[in-house]
Amino acid sequence: MDSFEINKIITAIFLVVLLVFGVGKISDVIFEVKKPDVEGYKVEAKIDSTTSELASSESQIDIAALLAMGDIEHGKKVFKKCAACHSIKQGGGNKIGPKLWNVMFRPVGAISDYKYSKALSNYKKDWNWEEMNGFLIKPSTWIKGNKMGFAGLKKEKDRASVILYLNQNSDSPQQLP
Repeated sequence: MDSFEINKIITAIFLVVLLVFGVGKISDVIFEVKKPDVEGYKVEAKIDSTTSELASSESQIDIAALLAMGDIEHGKKVFKKCAACHSIKQGGGNKIGPKLWNVMFRPVGAISDYKYSKALSNYKKDWNWEEMNGFLIKPSTWIKGNKMGFAGLKKEKDRASVILYLNQNSDSPQQLP
C-alpha cells in the first residue's frame, strides 16, 4: 500500500465527516425553527360535578361486601408478609413496626412504647374497617409521610382477609358490618 492510497482513505473519511456535519448545519440555516418563549402546552380541563361524584363514590367502598370476600385462614397466610415487621401475638412486643394485637378500632398511633412517625402520631383517627382497608391498599398514599415501607395489598380478597385476621387477634373482636 503506497502513501497515495492512504491519503485517499484519510481524505474520504474527512469528507464524510465534513459532509455529515455540514448537512446538519446547512439544514439548520435552511429550516430555521423559532423556539417558543414558553416551552410546553397549556391544557385546560373542565371538571363537571358528575366526574367528582364518580370519583368520590369510587373512594367509598362497600366494606360489608369487601369483608365478605375475606377468610381468616387466608388472612393468616397473607399476614406472613406483615410478620417480618409486626407482632400479632397477645402480649407480643414491638418489632420494626408496632405490635398489632388489638389494632382494630384503637386510635392510630396509640401504642405508648413505640415511636411512630409524625404523620401517624398526628392522624387522629381510629383503625376502623375503612381506614385499615385504605391503609393496606398503599400505606404511603393513605397517610402521607408515614415511615412504613410496605407497598400494599392490591387484591381485595387479601386485604379483606388480613382485616378479618387482625380483628380476630383481639381481646374483643368487633362484629362485622
